[in-house]
Amino acid sequence: MTQHTENLGHEHVFLGAGHQRNERRVWLVIALTASMMVAEIVAGNLYGSMALVADGWHMSTHAGAMLITALAYLYARRQARNPRFTFGTGKLGDLAGFASAIILGLIALVIAWESLLRLANPVEISFSQAIAVAVVGLAVNLVSAFLLKDDNGHAHGAHSHGSHSHSGHGHHGHAHGPHAHGQPHSYSPHAHHGDHHHSHAPARDNNLRSAYLHVMADALTSVLAILALLAGSFYGWLWLDPAMGIVGALVIARWSWGLIRQTGLILIDATDTVDDLQMEIREGIETPEETITDLHVWQVGPGHNAAIVAIATRHPNPPAFYKDKLAAVSGLSHLTVEVTPLAA
Repeated sequence: MTQHTENLGHEHVFLGAGHQRNERRVWLVIALTASMMVAEIVAGNLYGSMALVADGWHMSTHAGAMLITALAYLYARRQARNPRFTFGTGKLGDLAGFASAIILGLIALVIAWESLLRLANPVEISFSQAIAVAVVGLAVNLVSAFLLKDDNGHAHGAHSHGSHSHSGHGHHGHAHGPHAHGQPHSYSPHAHHGDHHHSHAPARDNNLRSAYLHVMADALTSVLAILALLAGSFYGWLWLDPAMGIVGALVIARWSWGLIRQTGLILIDATDTVDDLQMEIREGIETPEETITDLHVWQVGPGHNAAIVAIATRHPNPPAFYKDKLAAVSGLSHLTVEVTPLAA
């Protein structure tokens, strides 16, 4: 039966399952943070409080970083079907997360440097005012953290594919040799990944995670500041405030490095992020008669992976046969199969 090529086309939309919901949450947090920032800067200038002014400008750096997150969501959504992007815009969030992680690392360096300066040259602290600023800042950051918490991350790996337009179409077959060319280039209706539930690591939205880490970093500095200021107000330990700043900077730097490493590996298509998926593909395909000679697996978006599988066998089957064997592999959203017949 002849197939029409127009029926074989498909879209490459590999956005995370909660893309639009996460985008709305980030814009809401930006509005909350920016409002608090403006209020602190205005109040600080009106009442001559440098603590308020400094905290306001500090919040502006996090608001700016989260703006990167929001714009990445917006651009990825609007350009998701743009053919210029061969595998869609799903990885744009990882690029934004990488950039935000670098900003977070720079913030950690600034905090550490300012803390060292304060240790070398202690200054008088208006404890009551500073504590009030820290408490209000902590409250804002806790609300923001609640909004940005990726509470559906555990489910993306098993359920996300059914909600995207590419489901059931993102599979190609390429066959080499006289036996395989005689078979139709088709996709089996049973090879739909959205209906299967194999366990993989949770699909993490690194764009959302970067925004979450920014507000958590701010919340951490607020908690440490409150503890240091309370101790300072009771015992006169002025050195504890900058000391806590250094501790906070080290923790934030560690968060930053973790996010840089994870997003960096995804951006360069490192296999570290898809080891389990590679193993599952090999287990699903390889038999004493069929060998995978070349396998490429990489992430194309949160909860979405692509694979190119080259198979060599003395008894070749059409590509759809091998795609059926991988039908239960969740997280595999785009599959290309090449079959090379071997001499008998």
